[in-house]
Amino acid sequence: MLPSSEHTIGPFFPQTFFREGDNDLRRITADAAPSTRGETITIHGVVLKADGVACVNMVLEAWQADAAGRFNHEADPEAHLADPDFLGWGRAWTDAEGRYAFTTLLPGGYVEGNQTRAPHINLSIMGAGLMRIARTTLFFPQGDNATDPIFALVPAPLQGRLVAQPDGPGRYRFDIILHGGAETPFFQD
Repeated sequence: MLPSSEHTIGPFFPQTFFREGDNDLRRITADAAPSTRGETITIHGVVLKADGVACVNMVLEAWQADAAGRFNHEADPEAHLADPDFLGWGRAWTDAEGRYAFTTLLPGGYVEGNQTRAPHINLSIMGAGLMRIARTTLFFPQGDNATDPIFALVPAPLQGRLVAQPDGPGRYRFDIILHGGAETPFFQD
């Protein structure tokens, strides 16, 4: 059978690609103690197709600022003040029901150039059925999202699809819909 546009090009990631703790952004390594400089939260949800079918074995990568809105990276002018125990990057895998979860710290907002960024987490989604990496940004209901330049790029009726919903103490739910009328807003590189 010849491949068609519906066929996915690899790579395909085996479950052994993931290690214990890969989805914990609070740690520099799996053996390190988690950072305590901020509020620990869980981000969880499902990745679905337009028809509500779970997307199994999808890879999600998350990256964010620390609780004070800093990055331990040379491009951040305040990198010397960044939390040394906080990696701010992690990887999760969806299970048979399309569920994923990250443990992290509630991120802080920061100034980028002359614009203020609301607290947020950047997400990349890749796997079977996607011909390119899907990228989105998760915002929090308690953030000043209206002033964020990325949030403002999304038409007002769709902005709510980028806001995680409180789901118990220290828990936020963020479902990702890859296609269709209720699709999560995605951004190009």
